[in-house]
Amino acid sequence: MAGTYAAVDLGASSGRVMVARVGAGELTLREAHRFPNEPVRVAGTLHWDVLGLYREVLAGLRAAGACDGVGIDSWAVDYGLLDEDGALIGNPVHYRDGRTDGVLERVVAEVGAETLYGVSGLQFLPFNTVYQLLSSPLPPQARTLLMVPDLLAYWLTGATGAEVTNASTTGLYDVRAGAWAYPLIERLGLPPSLFPPLRPAGSAVGTLRADVAAGTGLPSSLPVTAVGSHDTASAVFAVPAADERFGYVSCGTWSLAGVELTAPVLSVESRAAGFTNEVGVDGTIRYLRNIMGLWLLQESLRAWGETASSLSSLLAAAAEAPPFAALVDPGDQEFLPPGDMPARIAAHCERTGQRPPAGRAETVRCILESLALGHRAAIREASRLSGRAVDVVHIVGGGARNALLCRLTADACGLPVVAGPVEATAIGNALVQARADGYDDDPRDLVRRTQELVTYEPRGDETAWDRAAARIGLP
Repeated sequence: MAGTYAAVDLGASSGRVMVARVGAGELTLREAHRFPNEPVRVAGTLHWDVLGLYREVLAGLRAAGACDGVGIDSWAVDYGLLDEDGALIGNPVHYRDGRTDGVLERVVAEVGAETLYGVSGLQFLPFNTVYQLLSSPLPPQARTLLMVPDLLAYWLTGATGAEVTNASTTGLYDVRAGAWAYPLIERLGLPPSLFPPLRPAGSAVGTLRADVAAGTGLPSSLPVTAVGSHDTASAVFAVPAADERFGYVSCGTWSLAGVELTAPVLSVESRAAGFTNEVGVDGTIRYLRNIMGLWLLQESLRAWGETASSLSSLLAAAAEAPPFAALVDPGDQEFLPPGDMPARIAAHCERTGQRPPAGRAETVRCILESLALGHRAAIREASRLSGRAVDVVHIVGGGARNALLCRLTADACGLPVVAGPVEATAIGNALVQARADGYDDDPRDLVRRTQELVTYEPRGDETAWDRAAARIGLP
């Protein structure tokens, strides 16, 4: 059998509705609609324009035309609150907003790092949902919390729920029990009733509301499926690995680097190393570390007034720049907020006794070498802490287009890097829909056989990378 599926894929800087055709030996993708995702600052608070995103999703579904299903994925941790009538209480706040400053430290002091990590298995990051919820009093009219893709699915279907891969990023999900962590929720003073029933990837959400069907020209019987609604979960589902001995980097605004496991790693050493245990499709565990990713490059381009079309010339110049002239730790939280990233990188270098990059090409070289070192550290430590051997690293997502980053990552890791597919998230989204619709072939084998992949073999002096890593305190 073959089917056609609309994959709504919302990233932190842009969104798209892709149409995938999935069948025996067939996996094709076309873009129906692409749109920017631009946050809005109001009275000092950074919000997502979620109503604008919903408008663009509807436009994308109209452009997609006849299909057999719809699935929605997005970034993690952010949410909307509904009142008792199901109305949204304000636009969701952006995870880069400063409202959570100091909240993580307060919660860890009150509850304990061991308790928090033992329940959720999450890396301690200031923007996790739990710290957002505790950053200010909960609105008294709040009755239901919906993560961003669940909120959009609710507007399409009228059905509420919490898809597990995104729920597992909240800090309020018990990764061992596979359920909301109600004892922790109550200890933190949050109402357990706020959290809707969990649903796994591949389960049915509902069908289109009558008004949505009329507005998109699609039938009201069209199913909406809960895919891996955390975009990284969908991306990892589409990693074209031949066996389990692989590491991955889902590379876009963020780099999510790690290994795929069948059970979480909740050791003290894992917690100290900053690893997270997020749920993947089919109940797997995405054991990974969050690294700042191409955000560093995106913000630098914005600060310079450069467009994406000028990136290729910058990358060519960066490839010729001196290696290891300046490096930063790409996991450092100082790079999280929006701002003048080149100036922030230069200041970091000065503070750490390095000469700042001399120009734009040198800054790009610094960013990409630093990211490669971050990828190396995450893959090596994930392998060591989990006991999962890694023979190859897969880079999926937009970063797979960046040949210099892929090449540097192969050199840094001392392992082959397989780059692609670029649209791994949309592909994974569609594959979960197809399987729910009856497709039963190996999805990763289908990706290997149908998608363009590029392999980068490691080269160069591994000891030079060892020295570079030591300079910024990475293994």
